[in-house]
Amino acid sequence: MTRTIKRTFAILSLAIFGSVLLYNCEPDPDSLGEQLFLDGAAQGKEVPYDIIAFNIDNKDSIKSDATQLGSAVLGAFKEGQFGMQKASYITQLRLSTYNPDFGANAKVDSVVLVLKPTYASDSLTTTTNEDYIYPDGNVAAKKEVKTYPINKYGKAKTTFHINVNEVTDFLRSATDSVKSNQNFAYDATVLGTKEFKGTINTVAITKDSDNSSIFTTTTPGIRIPLDNAKTLFQEKIIDKKGKPELADASNFIRHFKGLRISVQENDGYLFQFSPNDMELIMYYKYDKTDNGTTTRPQATYAFSLGAGNTHIGQYTYDRSGSGYGTALSSGMVGNRDSGDKKLFAQGMGGPSIGVKIPDSEINKLKTLYQNDKAVIISAKIRIYTDASTWSNNYGKPNLFTFLQKDRKEKQVTPYVTTTAFTSDVATLVGSPNYTIYKSFDLDKNPAHYDFIVTKSVKDLVEGKPEDYTSNNTNKYFRIDIGGFLANSDNTGLAGYKFTSRSYTRDRAVFVGSDPADAKRVQLIVTYAKK
Repeated sequence: MTRTIKRTFAILSLAIFGSVLLYNCEPDPDSLGEQLFLDGAAQGKEVPYDIIAFNIDNKDSIKSDATQLGSAVLGAFKEGQFGMQKASYITQLRLSTYNPDFGANAKVDSVVLVLKPTYASDSLTTTTNEDYIYPDGNVAAKKEVKTYPINKYGKAKTTFHINVNEVTDFLRSATDSVKSNQNFAYDATVLGTKEFKGTINTVAITKDSDNSSIFTTTTPGIRIPLDNAKTLFQEKIIDKKGKPELADASNFIRHFKGLRISVQENDGYLFQFSPNDMELIMYYKYDKTDNGTTTRPQATYAFSLGAGNTHIGQYTYDRSGSGYGTALSSGMVGNRDSGDKKLFAQGMGGPSIGVKIPDSEINKLKTLYQNDKAVIISAKIRIYTDASTWSNNYGKPNLFTFLQKDRKEKQVTPYVTTTAFTSDVATLVGSPNYTIYKSFDLDKNPAHYDFIVTKSVKDLVEGKPEDYTSNNTNKYFRIDIGGFLANSDNTGLAGYKFTSRSYTRDRAVFVGSDPADAKRVQLIVTYAKK
């Protein structure tokens, strides 16, 4: 489990893959063809070819369990092209120590849940209250608060109300596969609510008398007081001292099944936080007797919410009235014969893009290769964002996965669908000048992207008929928003199944196979005649 989580924070070493670098618009050969340019051996000619691009409906669902969630997403966001998207989060909790001893006559004072979103560390505001009175004992103190804005995708100026509820369904194992649209029952009683205006802070409280620390938080976070949880934690935790429910992890996760975190609102923004950095702290007092004198000191108990627990991203969508919803209802999605005019791509279970190079275009390239001895120097699928529908202030996507899909004929069943890295990734990763894709003009409308398919196209054009790689019958490429993840030691890709798709908030509308649009998706081939 630890190895999987480590992967999720290591998205594509740029030194090796360079997938999100910006480039100018000069055509450049990759490693397969650059030797043809040495010493003026050949002059490359760039030619566009029309291809078929279509939407892939993922049914607004994606695998979003603990094996996938390098980050958790919370919030809600609505805009005109993709409709409303809402993200909630479910987590198990475990005891940090089993068979805990809370002391005599222990009573819960309060319970606090802490989320730690990603934030802009260079945007800091500091406020100081020299006349602060710390409530426990009315201690004269100084309170210093450092405030940071969190990283948001959507409408920044929104106030959320974050709710916490108790989950009543057993959440099983952290390694179990869970989809983002699966439902898990929870108690309607809200354990705590936090009004959240988009900033997080650290707090330092020191006594006036001797400048000693009373209270300190070192990492900025959202502290959610679970004001309605005191009775729950008294009955489920404190009063179960010495009982089987607190004896081991297996019993405990069936006794206290988990927490659900959500927002009340249906529009605003989406933000990310680390599942493994969450904190759940129970504050309580107990009887302590020294030399015949009994006092009630305050103590804390921290629960474990990190690795080893089930983590689930729950995503819901309302596509009604949106551009994508209209395309779905009118049958303008998934035309694999002539393509779709508009392409919609969205992370977290939203739609993907499929790209098919038609046999007619491959045959043109085969004719050049066979008759004119033309050699393919580079080939790329070029796709533009749609300026007519996607000109806004939301950041353009800068992480993609790019895979090759195919169908192999089988003797027992009609066929088996295969998914793999493209031939280019398998052959060229680490080679000079090679990247999976290149991004252009991300701060402009339109932006565009080039997905490198040189080796894949050369296989189709130059391969022998009996070679599987030269068979184009069922072959197409799939583009998803969200990046490939690096392996645990950051020396290469973890595998085509390991991506950030399940928590990448980006989306965009692209120009598809629209003959009337000059920015339509195309295959750009540079070839040379020696």
